[in-house]
This record gives sequence, structure tokens and C-alpha cells, in this order.
Amino acid sequence: MAAHPATETIAAVATPPGIGGIGIIRISGPDAMALLRKIFVPHKPRAHFTSHTLYYGTIVNRHGHTLDEALAVYMRGPQTYTREDVVELHCHGSYLILQRVLRTLITWGCRLAAPGEFTKRAFLAGRIDLTRAEAVIDLLQAQTETGVRLAVNQLQGQLFTQLEAIRQHLVEYLALLEVAIDFPDDDVEIFDTDQIAARLQPEVIAPLARLIALAEQGRIVREGVKVVIAGRPNVGKSSLLNALLREERALVAPVPGTTRDTVEERIDIRGIPVHLVDTAGIRNHEDPVEALGIERARQKLAEADLVLFVVDAQAGMTARDHELYGSIREKPHLVVLNKCDLVSDEQARVQAGDFAGTRVVPVSAQQGGGIEALQEAIYQAIAAGAEFTDQMPCAPNTRHRAVLVRTLAACRRFARAMEEGAAVDLLAVEVQSALDDLGDIIGLTTPDEVLDEVFSRFCLGK
Repeated sequence: MAAHPATETIAAVATPPGIGGIGIIRISGPDAMALLRKIFVPHKPRAHFTSHTLYYGTIVNRHGHTLDEALAVYMRGPQTYTREDVVELHCHGSYLILQRVLRTLITWGCRLAAPGEFTKRAFLAGRIDLTRAEAVIDLLQAQTETGVRLAVNQLQGQLFTQLEAIRQHLVEYLALLEVAIDFPDDDVEIFDTDQIAARLQPEVIAPLARLIALAEQGRIVREGVKVVIAGRPNVGKSSLLNALLREERALVAPVPGTTRDTVEERIDIRGIPVHLVDTAGIRNHEDPVEALGIERARQKLAEADLVLFVVDAQAGMTARDHELYGSIREKPHLVVLNKCDLVSDEQARVQAGDFAGTRVVPVSAQQGGGIEALQEAIYQAIAAGAEFTDQMPCAPNTRHRAVLVRTLAACRRFARAMEEGAAVDLLAVEVQSALDDLGDIIGLTTPDEVLDEVFSRFCLGK
């Protein structure tokens, strides 16, 4: 991709908000060095700054008043993140100091960077393709080790490499078609439909289908799943939440209706972010506060990816349990038979028999028994046979998946058109359509509004 030289110099705080030992302001653009000379006074005066070398000194405002004691580094393009001249000021991690330095830069003509603008400039300069740019935000937002590894793989170009291999095959097909269009009367068959049809499945269609299948796994790793704990009051829902979290997060008491609002926490189950939601026990009650909690519980159940339906093994299935179970049985769910430490194994088996065809997990939330088995059952229900392992090379995101589906559809139309003996110019239209779609993913043909949407999801300073 051709470079797009920037005319404006931008700056932003590159470290998270809050108090810390260090706060970094990043500057990028043609005036980066000039700005450094205006606001940074090195401890040892010097005529020039050596690229990629850290210097100690003070930061001053337009009137020469000291704002902070800091370290500064000048990095000459194109050996930088944006391929432009870049300056980083390593200040003390005070919000007020960072804002004062930033305001001083702005008074010298620098512009505040938009969210993701540094990475966007790296993309426009051709240093990274769009899949790598999107991997940056995946890395920043990763919730588990698996999510981090997946983002790093994409940042290193594993998704791009697979897409580029598919694209090169399509480019070859299109080149042959264009030659056949230019020389229609040639005695030699330039475009052999039988040969290309035999290659299309292993070279293009199968790899596209595999990437589309990986997209759902990628969604789960990136976004996680919502698991809602539900049941009538006093069956041990809050105790179960605490046992899964291994901490006393929810208030537990023997009085029914203790939980009056949802309690939400996140755990990592074998690399998958699981958002646990403890809900108010669902019953008919006149207390207006508890009624609001029950209504919120119903809303969370409607949004759930998986429901843990908790039953009191000692009390058995009551009429209210049967009524509640009927309302959630069509959703993906597990039955959690709680308080199994208070009943015999035979009684627990009898209770489990009420849920023929449904996975029933016996636990004792108070004692911690069966919790590991429940976590494994949750994982199996979420993964549905997929394996979220270190060997996952990459996983397209939601935007990628939509484009890959369009690309695959164009390739299948191309295959069907070859079977039907369509003219070479019509075949070329389908191949070009597939190439345009792939170009959207890696950034070759991506519309500006899509680029704006992608980079708007970044934080300031990245």
C-alpha cells in the first residue's frame, strides 16, 4: 500500500488514565523534532538528538516555566510505529502534569490525536495491513491468555498470510481469464475450466470455509459468553457464584430474597472469558425492590448464552421449580443440583432423573464439591466440540467473517458458472468480486467509512 504522508503533527497521552509512576505522551508527524526542541530542555545541552536514544531533562511551557522532570526519546522515521518522526515524553504519571504538557504542545500548533490515529497512520503508511491494525485493539482488549495469544498471532500476520495465499490464487485465475478475454480466437485453450475447478476447492473454497468456522471461536474468545445463574429463591445461587469465583463476592443468607439485584463478575474457563450473572430468585413478591430485581433477572435470562438452573437437592423439584424450568428449557442450559452434601448419592440420582436428556451437575456450593466438574461442563457447553488451544492460528473477527461469507459466495458462483459453461468475461466478474471482498479485509479496497469505524474503537494514544 502506498504511503500517505501526514501534514499535521499529532499528540496524545499513550498511557492509561490514573496515577502511576510514569505517563507517556506520544507525538508523531513532520514537526515532532521541532516540538521536542521547543518544550524539552536536556540536562546536558546538545546541538542534535540521536534517534532512538533516551535523554534526561525538563519539560517547559511557552514561557520557559518548568512543567516536569522527564525523559525524552526522538525516533526518526521510517523506523517508527507510524513510519513518521515520533517523539515520546516520559513524564511522571500525574493526570494534571500530562494535561499541562499536552496543552503546551497544542499551543505550539500540535493537534490532539483522534482515537486510533497512530495505528491508522501506520496502516496508511503501509507498515501494517488492516488485519494487523485490528489485532492491536484485540490485544489491548484481550480478557484471557488465549485472547492475548490469538491477538499476537494476528499481529504477527498469520491471518494476513492465509488471506494473501487465497488472494494470490484468485489473482492467478483472473489473469488467465483476462488473457482469454484478450485473445478469444487463440487455438490454445488458455483458461482450462476443468483444471481451475479442480484447484478451486482446495486452494480457495476450503480455506475460506475454515476461516469462517474459526470466526465463531474468535468471537467467543474476544467477547466471552454470558452465563446466568437462575432458580427460585434460597437454592444457593449466590453461594454457587462465590464458589465459581473462589471469593465471597455475593451476600449469602438463609433468608429467601437476599439477592435483590444482579451481581456480575468474570472468570476465565480454559481461555474463554465467562461473564457470570447471579440473579434474584424468581418468585411472585409484593416488595417493590425485590420485584425490580426479579424483572432484571428475567431480562438477563433473555440475554444469556448459557443458563445454570440451580435446584436444591434436599428440597427436590417443587412446583415453582417446574414452572421456572419450563421458561428456560428452550435456551442452552445446565442443571446444577446444589446442596448434594446434604443428601445421599441415591437421592441425588433420583433428583437428576427429573431432567432426562439434560446435563445435570451435582455440586455442593458451600463445601466446594463438584465445582471443577461444573466448570468443565460449562466449557463443553460453550465450546460445543471446538478446541480453544494455543494452536489456534487466527480467528477472523465479526467484520472479517461478514466479508469472508461474501467472498465464499462469489467463489461458489464462480464454480457454478464454470460448470454451466459461462463465458470467460462472466467468470472474470465473479473472481473480481471475490478479490474486491478480500481487499476489504486486508485494507486494499476498504471504504473510508469502514476504516473510520475500525479505528474509532481504539483508545487515545494508540
